Amino acid sequence: MTLTKSAFTAALMATVAMPAMAEGQLNLYSSRHYDTDERLYSDFTEQTGITINRIEGKADELLARMEAEGANSPADVLITVDTSRLSRAKEMGLLQSVDSDILEERIPSNLQDADNDWFGFSQRARIIFYSKDAVDNPPQNYLDLADPAYEGQVCIRSSTNSYNQTLLAALVTHYGEEKATEWAQGVVNNMARAPQGGDTDQLRGLVSGECEISVSNSYYFARAIRTEVDGLSADLDKIGLVFPDQEGNGAHMNLSGAGVAANAPNRDNAVKFLEYLSSDSAQAYFSAGNDEFPAVEGVELAESVEKLGEFKADEVNLSEVAKNIPTAQKIFNAVGWE
Repeated sequence: MTLTKSAFTAALMATVAMPAMAEGQLNLYSSRHYDTDERLYSDFTEQTGITINRIEGKADELLARMEAEGANSPADVLITVDTSRLSRAKEMGLLQSVDSDILEERIPSNLQDADNDWFGFSQRARIIFYSKDAVDNPPQNYLDLADPAYEGQVCIRSSTNSYNQTLLAALVTHYGEEKATEWAQGVVNNMARAPQGGDTDQLRGLVSGECEISVSNSYYFARAIRTEVDGLSADLDKIGLVFPDQEGNGAHMNLSGAGVAANAPNRDNAVKFLEYLSSDSAQAYFSAGNDEFPAVEGVELAESVEKLGEFKADEVNLSEVAKNIPTAQKIFNAVGWE
């Protein structure tokens, strides 16, 4: 559910009505908008007896709400997508450090905040897709997207998109600000159209012929394998994919992650919920329910995800990448990436 301005205000005023302090409760603020997550929540309640009270909205709305609520916030856990939003929550002082042997053991160190303010629980690879009919030599890494040979061929989302912000921040981490700026300018020069729509729209652009190369997260394509996606599923055989930079850093991975709210009234339950998200059963459901890659190694992949093939993932520490997100936004602005 996305809160309109009026609904957001009403929800904020109604905060006092939420049963925040009751034993056996967990107040979850979530920007994950997937119906399939219902299974995650119901399984947690079945296992623990803890009832989840859920507030859903866009990530920025939830962050603003938590900030406005301050010390009186009923939020116990914030769960959202992408490192950029998790990093912003930390910078705003909305999260607290968690000391958990289970999380330390289960979640790889590069997928957690340096101060343990947030942890990643599922991943999506940022992949290069191309039209098999139009492209004989597709880009093999992210830097290739700026090659003048691909002028007028690339569809990619806007600079306000958190996936792109984190990708550029990762390039800054690997190559430095100057080279990352050159890359961003090159991609702008190669755009087939002004940035528009979501990741699925970038894939549809290949089908419609608006572009010949696009960038999208893996789970949008995997979803079209598993279930019918209008304007895409029927033409999947026309689309090729490249896991970028397999001879170098590996494919960039976006996170979906969570942290315990700074003023969590049910802190112990919040930690239990994060630990549950790292369990084999929850990790398998991230893949089966939403076509994502688990954060925990060795967990079985959904068939739709497995069909994407094996690849090398970039293991850069995402806590370090998060520090370069403001630099990434500065670069986007400087090169005119809309």
